Formats: sequence, structure tokens, C-alpha cells
Amino acid sequence: MASRAGTLAQPQDLVDITALLDAYYDITPDLADPGQRVVFGTSGHRGSSLKASFNEQHIVAITQAIVEYRAAQGVTGPLFLAKDTHALSEPAQNSALEVLAANGVQVLVDARHGYTPTPALSHAILTYNRKAAPGAPQADGIVVTPSHNPPADGGFKYNPPHGGPADSDATGWIANRANELLENDLRGVKRIPVAEALAADTTGKFDFLSSYVDDLPSVLNLDAIREAGVRIGADPMGGASVDYWGEIGERHQLNLTVVNPTVDPQWAFMTLDWDEKIRMDCSSPSAMASLIQRMSDASSSGQPAFDVATGNDADADRHGIVTPDGGLMNPNHYLAVAIDYLYRNRSGWNPASVVGKTLVSSSIIDRVAQSLGRKLVEVPVGFKWFVPGLLSGEGAFGGEESAGASFNKKDGSVWTTDKDGILLALLASEITAVTGKSPSQLYKGLTDQFGSPVYARIDAAATREQKAKLGKLSAADVTATSLAGEEITAKLTEAPGNGASIGGLKVVTENAWFAARPSGTEDVYKIYAESFKGEEHLKQVQAEAKALVDGVIA
Repeated sequence: MASRAGTLAQPQDLVDITALLDAYYDITPDLADPGQRVVFGTSGHRGSSLKASFNEQHIVAITQAIVEYRAAQGVTGPLFLAKDTHALSEPAQNSALEVLAANGVQVLVDARHGYTPTPALSHAILTYNRKAAPGAPQADGIVVTPSHNPPADGGFKYNPPHGGPADSDATGWIANRANELLENDLRGVKRIPVAEALAADTTGKFDFLSSYVDDLPSVLNLDAIREAGVRIGADPMGGASVDYWGEIGERHQLNLTVVNPTVDPQWAFMTLDWDEKIRMDCSSPSAMASLIQRMSDASSSGQPAFDVATGNDADADRHGIVTPDGGLMNPNHYLAVAIDYLYRNRSGWNPASVVGKTLVSSSIIDRVAQSLGRKLVEVPVGFKWFVPGLLSGEGAFGGEESAGASFNKKDGSVWTTDKDGILLALLASEITAVTGKSPSQLYKGLTDQFGSPVYARIDAAATREQKAKLGKLSAADVTATSLAGEEITAKLTEAPGNGASIGGLKVVTENAWFAARPSGTEDVYKIYAESFKGEEHLKQVQAEAKALVDGVIA
């Protein structure tokens, strides 16, 4: 833990916005450097203009590739185009619009000239396609966001007609084509000036906010929240949900306070994350320190500031839940509570619908699913794996350990096929209203029943070459037979739920497990670990896991 983690950002921590925007237009990527080529991770292409990894040429090439990809797939409906509050998002959205309009693509941008959460984009795509006549053109979308990444970063993500993140076949094709266009000095890219693009007949407007906010009663019991008078504190953390929370409170008459409505591309109001970087990670105690302290100060005086306080990252696809009695909940703890509550209280869901989780999520979810009589489907990291189940209703809930999840409407139909941090944050208030207990109190009840796991994730530095090695490991590469004093019962490089590669390794014992996988956005690999035998055993698992992984990727 860095010494300034959890403290307010200082002037030296802030990015120079003018330099960042100048670099977007002025720097030409060197394609001989792998770090300056187009690469799609689990959530699109990300990078920084200052590092020549997210610049104007990248965006126009990626957009032209998307135009060609959607045409080849027969997608001819409108493309919803959205952005978050990162400084690079607006110029990247403009660059994309220049290419889309030049190619004659019908584009719908936000009617309020505002910011759009990722789940609102997914909801818009699905709503349009559901209402379209059979055989009618289908819609898709682009959201310009690097999610919770630092202020100097930009991100660009394509969501096809199913509304969720594009799969690796799509992103692989798009990235390869974009790099071809870059190598050919953008010959083949059609483009017109942004003023002409905005005035084009093919450019229209869409009210993302109303479409999303007005439909919330179909997925949540807002009546219960209102009638119970649950006091909600919602912190947009300077992100795209900033206008949404105020409208949610007003339109649905909830006792809701927007804790911090500030939008600042430098995020000068943020507390520093674990590594002293500004990162809008609502699952991080360091990044959420100010909201946690506000709840703690009020609780110690005898009157909590709110019954539930929540945070969202910059594109609102992640959630953080703070309770008066438990502080910031570990995302795994909240997922377990949400799953237990929803499958007991959604009578309109398919009675055979499965519980979806990533294989690096807590094993207490396995035990909760078993107690519910529901099949558990364990998939690799990446929300795209939950899309088919959410669409069909056969997997009514999908959740990731990184505080990302979504679930179906009360009638079992699809709500979003991308992570929805606003939805999961509001669910905490529904749970409080209906049960009379906080989510953290309910989690205590689950641990009394199933045992109390200790879970943590650590990041370890790794080169691109080491990350590539880790992603290609096989079970045979691991020769160890024990982990932290227990016999290894499984060495997994494929997910049990669907047989897909996990892009790393998971090692399991009777009472513990660890998983290691390379980051898709940073030069680190992540070690997830859990033990049902306490903190000291977890530390032993982590230490042996790091030594084991370092040994096989050296």
C-alpha cells in the first residue's frame, strides 16, 4: 500500500489536460512499438494520447474498421454513440462521428449533449432492437470510455446488436483491420469535418437518460424503496452517471442525495488509489475513502448519513456499496447477497435460470447457488460470457468479482447485457427496504451459514512477454502438487462453465484457490486468492501463488 493511498490528490498528481488533448491530435503512433498499435482488451481499446496509444489516428482507424465489420455482419440500423467524462472521450467521439457520417452510417448521439453510462447505451440498443419489426435493421453502439482508468486514459468499445461487449472474434477482426489502415497511412478511411458530420442527415439524437431512467420500475422494486424511505447517498465519482442519479431521485420520488455532482477531467477531488494514482475504482477502499469517511463520521455520531451509500466509476458499469455497519463491501460479498436476494424475490424469472459468475469470484457464491437449488455457471473473466444467458433468460444474473454485474427485469426479460453499476447500486436500497437489513448484515448471515471466506486480489508487475506467457499456460506447466499445505485438486486453464480459455491459471484446493491472469489494460498480472481458513492462510496462498506464477513465466 503506497503511503498516500486514500488521501486527496495533490497538484502534482493531476494530468495536464491541454497537453493531453494536444497529444491526441499531434502525436503519430509508431506501429513498430506494440504498445502503440490497436489492441482490444476485455473492454475495448484503451491507452493514453501521451503514450501514443490513444490518438486521433487510432480512433478514425478503429471506427472505419467498425463500419466495415458491421456492414459485413449485415448490421444496417442506427449506431448509438456515447461518451463518458474522461478528457479524451469528447475528441474521440468527434473523430468517430466524422468517420461514421462520411460512411453514411445513421448515428444517434445524446440529445442532452451530456454523458452516457455504458449500461444506458446497452439498454438503448436492446430496447431499439426489441421494438423493431421482425427482419428490420438492427442497431449497435460505440461507447467512448476507459471505465475506471486514470484521467490521462481514453477508451473505445464496440457493442454489437446483442447490446453487450463484442466477443473476441469481433474485436480481433476490428483490431487487425484498424492496424492495417494505420499501416497504410489511413488510406481507406472515409472522413468529413465534424461540423458537417453533426449537420448530416444521418446524424440524429436520442434521449439515453429518459429511456433508461423511466424504465427502471421494470427491473427494480422502486415502490418498496420509496415507501420505506431509504436514504440513499449516490456518488457519481465525476463520471457519466452524474445527471442520471438526480433524475432517478426526482422522477421516482426517492430520498436520494447526489453526494458529489462535480465533473472535472482532472478528478482533482479524488482520493488516490492503492498505487497513488487517480483511478475511479468504486470497489477500492482508497478511491472511495471520502465516501467511506463520510459514512463513518456520521455513524460514529449516532446517525448515519445514509442508509445506503453508493459509488460508480466513470462509465457507471461498476458499483461500490457502503453501509453504516459494514463500510465499503467487498464486491464478492455484495454479489453473494444480491444473488441470494434476487433468486428468492424474482418470481417472474425462469425457475431454471442459472447463476453466472466469473471463475475469480468468491466460492461462497457456489454455496449460495447450491442452497437456492440453482445451477452455477463459472466463466472466464469478461462480461461478454454472460450475454447469451441474459438475453434468453436462462442466466438471469451475471456477476464479476470486479464489481460488475447485471440481471434481468422482473418478468425475466433482458435489461442490459453489459455491466450496470447504477442498477446494482439501487438494488442495495431495494434489499434494505424489503428485508429491513443492510446488505452487509445479510452477508454476515450467509457466512454464519456457509463459512467466512477471506478474499483478496494483488497486482504484480509483468512485462508484455510475461503476460503473454501467462495467457498461454497449460495445466502441465504447473508441477506443484500442494498449495499452502493442502493438496491441489484442480489446475484449470479453461472455465468449467463453458470450456473457454481463462487466459491464465486457476489452482484449487479443498479450502482455498488462486487464479492468475494478465491485465488487459496495464503491465501487471493479477492474482486473485481466497481461503476459508483465515487471513494467515490466505497470505500463504498468495505468497506461494506469486512464486509459482513467477517461476513458470520467468
